[in-house]
Amino acid sequence: MQQKERISFGSKLGAVLAAAGSAVGLGNIWRFPYEAGNHGGAAFIIVYLGCIFILGLPIMVAEFTIGRGSKASTGEAFKVLAPHPIWKWVGYIGVLTGFLILGYYSVVAGWTLEYTFQALTGGFAGKTSAEFITLFQEFSKDPLRPLLWLVVFLLLTHFVVVKGVEKGIERSSKLLMPLLFILIVLLAICSLTLPGANKGVEFLLKPDFSKVTPDVFLGAMGQAFFSLSLGMGCLSTYASYFGKETRLVHTAASVGLIDTFVAVLAGLVIFPAAFSVGIQPDAGPALIFITLPNVFQQAFSAVPILATVCSVLFYVLLALAALTSTISLHEVSTAFLHEKFHFTRVKAARLITAGSLLIGIVSSLALGDWSEYTIAGMNLFDALDFLTAKIMLPFGGLFAAIFVGWVIDRNLVKNEVTNYGTLKAPFYPLYIFVLRFVAPIGITLIFINELGLLG
Repeated sequence: MQQKERISFGSKLGAVLAAAGSAVGLGNIWRFPYEAGNHGGAAFIIVYLGCIFILGLPIMVAEFTIGRGSKASTGEAFKVLAPHPIWKWVGYIGVLTGFLILGYYSVVAGWTLEYTFQALTGGFAGKTSAEFITLFQEFSKDPLRPLLWLVVFLLLTHFVVVKGVEKGIERSSKLLMPLLFILIVLLAICSLTLPGANKGVEFLLKPDFSKVTPDVFLGAMGQAFFSLSLGMGCLSTYASYFGKETRLVHTAASVGLIDTFVAVLAGLVIFPAAFSVGIQPDAGPALIFITLPNVFQQAFSAVPILATVCSVLFYVLLALAALTSTISLHEVSTAFLHEKFHFTRVKAARLITAGSLLIGIVSSLALGDWSEYTIAGMNLFDALDFLTAKIMLPFGGLFAAIFVGWVIDRNLVKNEVTNYGTLKAPFYPLYIFVLRFVAPIGITLIFINELGLLG
């Protein structure tokens, strides 16, 4: 049943920063530079920006519409708005997606705390490239140390979520997001002062359109989709806490700009430093835990204290980005249990933290002692990542677009977009066209490409 009274964010800024915190995560800081590095640098960024505006922002506004229009958690929102009960399962799958991601994402988030500790205690000093590989492999396969950091990270997330929407999520977003911006700007300045940094800047900002292929478009659409946290229930859950004065289109545009700003700044941290020491930043998932510690040690070898400071700042930055994402993922499931089963917020949060811990333990051990247990040739960690990122997320985004574009009442959609007629929306017909046709086709292409079906 739709709730008539619902707690809201205390300010427009709080709503924007909370939604931005949900979108900004590890993917902005390592996946975006990696994708740009593999797809022509600046040319990829131009295509990516087009995908953000053509595909990402309309779906984000659609998720905002579902959330604020229903004033319910993602798991209940579709049931509130839908004329047919089958749509409730889309909401339930969204909650499940966020819960599964929280479990294994927290494992990687915990690694950022280990590497922050290593940087603080001088664990990177004097190591060779081979030793950084050994360091990462030994740590990720250790049966205990990753679990310790997993517990710490989940407890930090739990503490914020238990505090509630305004005192927990909004207050933490107002602290963590500005701090994240400050850290990434400081790191970019350090990186840009390195000898030969101009080559990295040129690669990032000077487009080579000869490298633009259909694969680049698909890669850019996929990055835009995953970077904005579409399809996992976070944005619609947060939107259910938006007040009537919150402008959905303006908020979506702000989140998109912040998300892109962080991603490009991450490129300005990584590319100049990598090019300065002759390393190509295309190491994939290993980039932030193997390549970059080596980059910082080499780049600032003349001033060891600067290498330590930059390493510490970088991994603190990663930890903050991961924390803003785990908070939003946790809130999706907590809000669902709180509303669906009428648990207290504390009880709901405890259940989600405990469940996430179990998934995290299995995911972590899958990289070490349990690596022989596989599903379709993948260990349990990789299987969870494949299931959520390549199947469940595109599924969620696709059906959010179809739901708002074709299913729910047109007046409700227009009222949400225009704040009940108080805002002009000359783009509204184009917005509906994108949701009905462009976004579903684009997401379907991403989906079949990620599954390797495009040849």
